[in-house]
Amino acid sequence: MTSDSPRGSPKMATLPRSLSSIVVSVAGLAMFLIFASLLLVSYPISSTVRGYFYSLDRKVVVAISPVNQSTVENLLSKNVDGIHHSSSSGSDLEVPMSSKNDKTAILTDNSPSDGIQVSFSSNGSESSLKGKSARSTGKKETGANSASISATSNGSVESRCDLYHGNWFYDPLGPLYTNNSCPIVTQMQNCQGNGRPDKEYENWRWKPSQCDLPRFDANKFLELMRGKTLAFVGDSVARNQMESLMCLLWQVEVPVNRGIKRMQRWYFKSTSVMIVRIWSSWLVHQTSEKLDFAQEGVAKLHLDVPDETFMEFTPDFDVIVISSGHWFAKQSVYVLNNEIVGGQLWWPDSSRPMKVNNIEAFGISVETSLTALATHPNFTGLTIVRSFSPDHYEGGGWNTGGSCTGKVKPLVAGELVENGFTDMMHKKQVTGFERASKKIANKSKLRLMDITEIFSYRHDGHPGPFRSLDPNKITQRGPDGRPPPQDCLHWCMPGPVDTWNELVLEIIRREFEGKQSASS
Repeated sequence: MTSDSPRGSPKMATLPRSLSSIVVSVAGLAMFLIFASLLLVSYPISSTVRGYFYSLDRKVVVAISPVNQSTVENLLSKNVDGIHHSSSSGSDLEVPMSSKNDKTAILTDNSPSDGIQVSFSSNGSESSLKGKSARSTGKKETGANSASISATSNGSVESRCDLYHGNWFYDPLGPLYTNNSCPIVTQMQNCQGNGRPDKEYENWRWKPSQCDLPRFDANKFLELMRGKTLAFVGDSVARNQMESLMCLLWQVEVPVNRGIKRMQRWYFKSTSVMIVRIWSSWLVHQTSEKLDFAQEGVAKLHLDVPDETFMEFTPDFDVIVISSGHWFAKQSVYVLNNEIVGGQLWWPDSSRPMKVNNIEAFGISVETSLTALATHPNFTGLTIVRSFSPDHYEGGGWNTGGSCTGKVKPLVAGELVENGFTDMMHKKQVTGFERASKKIANKSKLRLMDITEIFSYRHDGHPGPFRSLDPNKITQRGPDGRPPPQDCLHWCMPGPVDTWNELVLEIIRREFEGKQSASS
């Protein structure tokens, strides 16, 4: 009779294997809990889940190159909350973490070493901007190449977007006012009232390449300018722009006329905003008395002395929109340091050398007037320099048979014919602006609103022969092919000139909006 061996019993062998399995399981669970605890401390689950659900369709990816610190700082200089991210070079870069639009920044350290990439995704659509590092290429990055981002969801334009490169597009919504809804349109610019048969020129709007320029918002303008005064200083084209602004604002509030002999003034009671216009043909001091060999009656322009007609009131202005240029085609004598140095359509003694022509005189006048504003001890406002407005007289000048008759659409790329005079005037104006900018000695600011090139495409926006209500006016070329008298300098209202005030509003928003938020 034999008995079973305990070693061969399966029941006896099960107990040790179960104990060992339990020990291994407990050890594994302990390690998992320790690892999970560390993970939750480093990455709280609530913020991770919140970021996933609330930022799923509003993602910003910023890949930062260690060699383009200044470019990134410019690109991301927005009025938002920030976090500090240390680059590999040891410098702190402030990167937007969130804004009022609840955008969330995702920072990645494995970015390419030769550039930056910013992509916005909103509601499934995505746009991107890529640029080479300024240091890696050896080229300086400015404007749209280094700082252009799409408009935010509240309709404002990203502060670093280049407003002056883009294209004209047809907007079926049309203008915000008509010649019948604005009572102060100068008759010569009332193209529809004067019988112009086409209207498409009213519908073309400017679109910067890498952002949107919102339609003019009169209520927003008045709120930004609350308690402030904006002054237009310049010639009849400046008046053209002022009347455009007034027409845009008139649609939400009828202002009170508080004009005086020396200036136009319109007051908006709801926000205590004053809009002013001061006539200044050349922006510099002008006399008519006899001077040396220049007879009495001819305008003498003292190019080194600013025009006192607007400088006298400068401390009262918060924003000045200043422009000039076209009067330098008129007869005048140029004076520097009380010495006659040149003239336009006037130089009686051919034996005397003329040192300054009209284009050079314009550049000097710009520097003089802007420097006076930039160094005025009691001026702390914003000066917007509207660049030279191009005319479109084809086949001659304004008084020699030039014409813009029959232009009904903007020019497209490749159709633009260079205008040498406009190009030179623009160049001199920009040079004067840059020189004055280097001399700022007060708390004021100078900004260039550079419309010259983009408005060179708008040959369709002028009154042409539709300058008056005269039912017998000639609007077509005669049998000999000569065009009728016409205006190819000023702008129809409504029309392209309204874009200037969309740009003015955007410049003001960039300067004032952040300050108002900070002070409130």
